[in-house]
Amino acid sequence: MYFEGSSSVTLLFDFWNVNGPGGMTLSVFIVLLLTLMYELLKVWKVRLPKRFEGSSVPHIQAAFTQAPQCFSPASEHPDSISTLTNSPSEISLAPTENTTTTAVIKPTVNRWLIHSLQTGVHVIQVVLGYMLMLCVMSYNIWIFVGVIVGSLLGYFLAFPLLDHVNLER
Repeated sequence: MYFEGSSSVTLLFDFWNVNGPGGMTLSVFIVLLLTLMYELLKVWKVRLPKRFEGSSVPHIQAAFTQAPQCFSPASEHPDSISTLTNSPSEISLAPTENTTTTAVIKPTVNRWLIHSLQTGVHVIQVVLGYMLMLCVMSYNIWIFVGVIVGSLLGYFLAFPLLDHVNLER
């Protein structure tokens, strides 16, 4: 088998039989859009849990970054202020009794909902990936170029676009 540049090919199903340049152009465009969707799903699946974290993250971080008042390196050794205050110690990283109750813990139902949604997106992504692989295995150079260009555009658009959407929320 080798790549060929003809405008006649059957893709995935019997009804997707391409005969002519117009049909090939439409098929390459459809394959390009499917590849673009594949790349968007790939990034969205990774970013999905971060969208639902909400306001619980700052509370948890604030609880673990506050130093207790019982230890002050400045009061014991004034010469070591710059080295000890800029580096975390074991006592400043350990949570105190009153800060563990202020940490907001997400309910188990939300975690299962997010995990189920990620699983569904993963299944769609796998099915779409295998369909695109079978399209490339038609050994048509135009379909192959459509998958490559769709992947390039999807990667180029997905990361900055989804970063921007996640920063706004």
